[in-house]
Amino acid sequence: MGYVVTMRSCKRYVLLVFLLSFVRNISSSVTHYSIPEEMKEGSVVANLATDLSLDVKTLNQRKMRLDIIANKKYLDVNKETGELYIVEKIDREYLCTKMLTLCYLKMEIILENPVRIFNIEVEILDMNDNAPQFRRDVIHLDISEAAPRGERFSLSNAVDPDVGSNSVKTYHLSESEHFNIEVQTGRDGSKFAELILKMNLDREQQAVHNLILTAVDGGTPARSGTASVIVRVLDTNDNAPTFDKVSYNIKVMENSPIGSLVVHLNGTDLDEGSNSDITYSYSLYTSEKTQETFHLNPSTGEITVKGMLNYEDFKIYDMEVIATDKGANSLSGQCTIKIIVEDMNDNHPEISIKSFQSPVNENIELDTVIAVVSVSDKDSGDNGVVDLHIPDNMPFKLRESSDNYYELVVSEPLDREKVPEYDVTFTVTDRGSPPLSDNETMTLELLDVNDNVPQFPQSFYTIRVMENNAPGALLSSLTAFDPDLHENQYLVYFILEKEIANTSMSMLFSINPENGNLYALKTFDYEIEKEFLFHIEARDSGSPPLSSNVTVHIIIVDQNDNAPVIVSPWRAHGSVVEEKIPRSTDKGLQIHRVQFTERHRADRH
Repeated sequence: MGYVVTMRSCKRYVLLVFLLSFVRNISSSVTHYSIPEEMKEGSVVANLATDLSLDVKTLNQRKMRLDIIANKKYLDVNKETGELYIVEKIDREYLCTKMLTLCYLKMEIILENPVRIFNIEVEILDMNDNAPQFRRDVIHLDISEAAPRGERFSLSNAVDPDVGSNSVKTYHLSESEHFNIEVQTGRDGSKFAELILKMNLDREQQAVHNLILTAVDGGTPARSGTASVIVRVLDTNDNAPTFDKVSYNIKVMENSPIGSLVVHLNGTDLDEGSNSDITYSYSLYTSEKTQETFHLNPSTGEITVKGMLNYEDFKIYDMEVIATDKGANSLSGQCTIKIIVEDMNDNHPEISIKSFQSPVNENIELDTVIAVVSVSDKDSGDNGVVDLHIPDNMPFKLRESSDNYYELVVSEPLDREKVPEYDVTFTVTDRGSPPLSDNETMTLELLDVNDNVPQFPQSFYTIRVMENNAPGALLSSLTAFDPDLHENQYLVYFILEKEIANTSMSMLFSINPENGNLYALKTFDYEIEKEFLFHIEARDSGSPPLSSNVTVHIIIVDQNDNAPVIVSPWRAHGSVVEEKIPRSTDKGLQIHRVQFTERHRADRH
């Protein structure tokens, strides 16, 4: 069912369409209204309570509200009367920017207790509120006086944001004996005009023709817009300059000297006199950077190097060169030039130390990463391909971890006592011709680990001590050596305990724990003690401590400190031995045997 609702303050109609179909509490039908754009604020569109068969008295209680889908809130509902009214003027051209034939506002009326949802669709009708407008107020046309009758020239078309019959319908041209127009329709239905030459031009009689082009829409009343058409009649110069080629591809080496010739352009013009004299220039499409880098001789067409060429900054320069003749009605031709800068090996490769561990323990595990290094080269091709290496005589190797990233890892056991530190030189070389290289040296310091036992110069020491020595006498200095550092090389000396006849070695000898000096603690008597055999240990202060020992052989040397004693025939000490012998005793006959005793055979004198 549809009907017309009379608006307050507007003699316009509202078309209401009901499509009745309900599913439970949500209405699947759409209530449709049509209103013109630009209605005043407060204008009533329709009475929703009446159209939706709702009780006006319950609208507040049921919390009636309007939900506009994906748009500003141009409309609202009066809960006291149930009327749908305008909150803000609606501009159809703003609301539906894509110049659609149909323009809708979709919304929902929501009520509670019980819940009811009604779909509302408001069609916004176009009003002829916009005049046609040209993209340019002044249209300039240059037409040769040699142009033939009937030749057509395109004119800028007008646009109108209104749709349908309110859009551009036709064009009119001010009165002219040389020109008229023909209105054409494009594929999209838009209207445009073509200027037609109906009489030959004579520049000497009239050099400029001023025309007015009017675009008129189909609205009621009709609206229009105008543009000035200025036609300049050009003298006949009917041949444009041309180049040998339409496009050029030129290769030039980077770092080429300033003034080096890149290309010599040759433009020709079949005309004669000034109409065949050509000047060369860059077009507006040629960038300032290109024009700063290359010089174009306007008279000869020679392009030379003007600025420094660096492949790493710019690899390709595009330019458009225009050749223009010097005719009164100059004609021009153009060509495109692509200058390709070729790379040369002018950038040294670079090394960046991303990570470097120093110092490290000398017992570091094999394959441990010491450093991470990245390499790069700004050149391209082989000039940009780099190789990294370190000296061969080092216990390290390089391992590529990712593109242009390398790890320096331990490849052989390290020994601080042999080599306390390494100067690792990273050398990067590119593959250009000639190759360029760079290097970076890092010092790797090794920290000492207690991995060396103390060493005595000898494994066995024989020390001769004269008997009757003074107690505390220095017998010898037993010094060991430890190649480690700091506490790992600080040595302490001990006598390893050993008892002889219930006598401890520490009661007979002492050793200075700091320097290894060996002392006798008592006076030795050869006739009682002739030798001693024991061990001395040297222990470092590392953690855990390491030690070694050496065997010490003490030999007591005899002195002549005992007199001989007669034991047979026995007599008291100091007595005289008397023997009587006959006078007739023969020479050599044994009379008596005397036996001596001594504490050491060295005392036999």
